[in-house]
Amino acid sequence: MKYLLLIFFMNLLPQCAGKSLSRDGSYPKTFEGIRNEIAGYNDIAKAIIDLAVYGKAQNRSYERLAVFADTIGPRLSGSKNLDAAIKYMYSALQKDGLENVHLEPVKVPHWERGEEFAMMLEPRNHSIGILGLGSSVATPPEGITAEVIVVASFDELHRRAQEAKGKIVVYNQPFISYGETVRYRSLGAVEAAKVGAVASLIRSVASFSIHSPHTGWQDYQSGIPQIPTACISVEDAEMMSRMSFRGTKIVVYLKMGARTYPDSTSFNTVAEIVGSKYPEQIVLVSGHLDSWDVGQGAMDDGGGAFISWEALSLIKDLGLRPKRTLRLVLWTGEEQGGIGAEQYYQLHKENISNFDIVMESDEGTFKPSGLAFTGNAKARDIVKEIMALLLPINVTEVYDAADGTDINFWMRDGVPGASLRDDLSKYFWFHHSQGDTMTVQDPNQMNLCAAVWTVVSYIIADMEEMLPRISSVWWFSLRTINQNSQALS
Repeated sequence: MKYLLLIFFMNLLPQCAGKSLSRDGSYPKTFEGIRNEIAGYNDIAKAIIDLAVYGKAQNRSYERLAVFADTIGPRLSGSKNLDAAIKYMYSALQKDGLENVHLEPVKVPHWERGEEFAMMLEPRNHSIGILGLGSSVATPPEGITAEVIVVASFDELHRRAQEAKGKIVVYNQPFISYGETVRYRSLGAVEAAKVGAVASLIRSVASFSIHSPHTGWQDYQSGIPQIPTACISVEDAEMMSRMSFRGTKIVVYLKMGARTYPDSTSFNTVAEIVGSKYPEQIVLVSGHLDSWDVGQGAMDDGGGAFISWEALSLIKDLGLRPKRTLRLVLWTGEEQGGIGAEQYYQLHKENISNFDIVMESDEGTFKPSGLAFTGNAKARDIVKEIMALLLPINVTEVYDAADGTDINFWMRDGVPGASLRDDLSKYFWFHHSQGDTMTVQDPNQMNLCAAVWTVVSYIIADMEEMLPRISSVWWFSLRTINQNSQALS
């Protein structure tokens, strides 16, 4: 019976997938009609590109970001700097003439690193640059002095578990990719604590280093002792690995004054251009306003936040008003796992059918090549047609699988999503480090990113029909059948 039901729904699904009703209740245009509709935006796309890349708005997103980053500095969740940044943006968005500018409260973690110091004592004195990881506990006030064990993987740590008790575990894992290697930052302290270590020092998750530690969030687990944990530079991790390989005893002194305070109230910052015909329907563009407490947070994610603001500014400057509401959200608490975005989702998910697409820029604003997109095949074809209008600046690619901590909540429920794709070759040189400053940013590249973001968001917001998706009813039915099938098999 379960297989008959599955076959029934699978046969019915293609009839409904990719179809969204028009306002009058009829099914949408043919794809040829949609292609022709998009082609009609050629002049508007050209006007946006001209204004953003060559016209009066040239370099504006860069200049706005420079003033912001230089004035406010880093913006850690729970900090006074983040509060100041939110107030700054609230005022700036109002002065820019945007609509419905408001703040939505969010409870966010409040952790401070305090004093940090690490010194190799044996085989020689050597100052070790460290950055404590978010949520790390402190060392005792007198610090920790312990012998080091160096491992290259969790597997090696588990094999040598008997050697690790009472020691500081140093991880010298190779950088493969951020997605694969970041687990050592996230779980390094937990795995070290399981084998009785007193602290962990983790090779920074970075593709290049000039003796620069890179911070980030880490997670403790219930029932596992909480030990201090920090990232160290690639150079120091490799040096201690070489020493260990030669059989040299290594002793390190570590002192960390980190503290975790009760959660603080922060805010997602919101502004809009209200739609002229379907104001209840939303095209969302976004970046996160918080950052780590080192550098200026210019790359991560000042650039993404400011090209998202620029999208609304460019549309306003051209006197355009799309049919749907174009909504800017500047997230808070992203670096702790999308805290602000999750609370935003919980607050607004009842209106999920009116969210046309969710867009997030949080992987740099370097030279763009296109968008990564999550959605059904017909929606992807529509986005490809829109991207073709960006041929004058040679940004036309549509990649698989949009990626974004802050928009994943919506994409999991079937809302189409897009993230900016740009040149990431140097991104992890600066990520979560003192090097994330305005020096990393390039005004010409930000102009191009702003043009892409604006053209795509405006056209989707102004098209007569929303992007097609598998309706929540059919998606839920298919998921339920699949779960029942697994349970019965």
